[in-house]
Amino acid sequence: MEQREFAKHLRRHMTESENRLWRHLRAHRLNGEKFRRQQPIGPYVVDFAHFGARLIVEADGGQHNDAPHDEQRDNWLRAQGFTVLRFWNNEIMGNLEGVLATIMHAVANPPSPPTPLPQGERGEKRASVQHSDGEKLVTDTKPLSPCGRGVGERGKKHSSTQHSDGSK
Repeated sequence: MEQREFAKHLRRHMTESENRLWRHLRAHRLNGEKFRRQQPIGPYVVDFAHFGARLIVEADGGQHNDAPHDEQRDNWLRAQGFTVLRFWNNEIMGNLEGVLATIMHAVANPPSPPTPLPQGERGEKRASVQHSDGEKLVTDTKPLSPCGRGVGERGKKHSSTQHSDGSK
């Protein structure tokens, strides 16, 4: 079964605990936050996803007890920048308020983006480009600014640069 069809199948056949949790997550009911259910992400289909907070919520039954596949899946999702919360079905059925409070806390406190390296550790290099007319352009490459444009001086033509025919 193709992944999108599998996700649709899972949406039609949710467990009792998934349905109970979904009633509180759907339609922006949890403090106005948008969740998706049975959402394909990469090679996996997750129970619930909040893309703004990079949060995955999984409702687990007994079949997930120490499953190696779940650990591999969680590691892959974390590598993509998601936080993964797993709740046992009996937690959802018996302590729904506590589960929702944990989810709200995770949404309100998403993981920080990686910290950029300090200026001296980014590595500045010199680059040169040989143009088709034989002119050589030498630049001091600087780290990119957050908006993607280089900072610092633009490339300069150096008169001491030799052309491919040996002339200066």
